[in-house]
Amino acid sequence: MLRPAASAQIMFRFAREHGLTEAACLRGTDLQPDLLFDPDTEISTTQELAIIRNLVHGLRDQPFCGLDVGLRYRLSTYGIWGYALLSSSTFRSAARLAVRYLDLSYALARYRLESSGGNLRIVLDDSTIPEDLRQFLVERDFAAWAAAAWELRPGGFHTLEAQFRFPQPSYARRLEKLCGVKPVYGARRNAILLAARDLDAPLPQADPQMARMCEEQCRQLLARRRMRSGYAGRVRNRLLRSPATMPSIEELAEEMHMGSRTLRRHLRSEGVSYRGLVDEVRQTLAEELLSSTQMKLAEVAERLGYTEPSAFVAAFRRWKRMSPGEFRKNPDARPH
Repeated sequence: MLRPAASAQIMFRFAREHGLTEAACLRGTDLQPDLLFDPDTEISTTQELAIIRNLVHGLRDQPFCGLDVGLRYRLSTYGIWGYALLSSSTFRSAARLAVRYLDLSYALARYRLESSGGNLRIVLDDSTIPEDLRQFLVERDFAAWAAAAWELRPGGFHTLEAQFRFPQPSYARRLEKLCGVKPVYGARRNAILLAARDLDAPLPQADPQMARMCEEQCRQLLARRRMRSGYAGRVRNRLLRSPATMPSIEELAEEMHMGSRTLRRHLRSEGVSYRGLVDEVRQTLAEELLSSTQMKLAEVAERLGYTEPSAFVAAFRRWKRMSPGEFRKNPDARPH
C-alpha cells in the first residue's frame, strides 16, 4: 500500500543531521530529495524499508536511534488518523480506533489489543519486519506510541509491565524511562500492560462530534488507499471478483496478456507481490464475513477458496495472531 512520505521525511532529516549524505539516505529507493519532500508524493513499503535500512546501517555507532526517531513523531504527523485519536473520549477508545485504522499510521510493527482483567495490553507484533530492522522499528514504533500517549494525556498512563523480545541494550535506562517500569528483555513478545484506572477517564481534548467526523474520514481514506492503482489495483480487483476460485499468477498474467515474470516485475516495482495481494484480499473478506455475518467457519473458508477449514484457520492465525472464533468474540479486533 502506498502512503504519504511524512515518516520517511522524518528519518531522512534525522539521518542527514547525523552525518549521512543524501545519496546514502536514499540509496536503492529511486527517490530524490525534492520528490521525497513533495507533499503529493506517496511511497511504497519497499522504499520506506530501504530508507530505514540505510539509516540503521549508516548509523551503527548510534544503536539507540530508534528511540530518538520515534520521539520525533507527533499526532499531527499522521494527519486525520492523529486528529481522530486526539479527539477520542478515552484512551481505550483511542487505542481501539488506532488499531482499527493502523494502516493510516506509519507503524511497521503490527499492533493488537488484549484485555487483561480490565487492564489493556498493547502488543507490538514484529514478525513481518525484516530481521535486521526489527529492533530499530520496535523501538521507533514504541517511542512514537509513547509520544502519542503523552499528547493524549500529559503525564502519560500508568504502566504495570513491559516486555521486549530483543536482549537488554546498553541504553536500557532510556527504555525504562519511556515505559515507566523496568522492562523484561528476551521475552516471547513485545508488549506493554496499562492499568485500567487510566483507560476510561476522559481525555483533555475529547470531542465526540469531532471524533465521529474524523473516524468517518479515516474509514473513507483507508478504503481509497486499499483501492489500489496500477497493476496491483488490476490484480486486486480481479481477485475480488472470484475469491472462491482465485487464479494462479500464470493464469492471471495470461488474462492480462503478459508473461508471469513480467507481471511479478510490475508488482515488485509497486512494492507488492502476488501472494501478498491474495492474502490481503482474503484477510479483508474474512474479517468482513466474520464480523457482519453468522456464516459457519466452513462456509467462510469455502467462500475464500480454502478446501479445508483448517487451512483457513491456519492462515487467519498468521494474519491476526488469533483464531477466527477469538476474532468474533473480541470487539477490539473487529472492523467497525
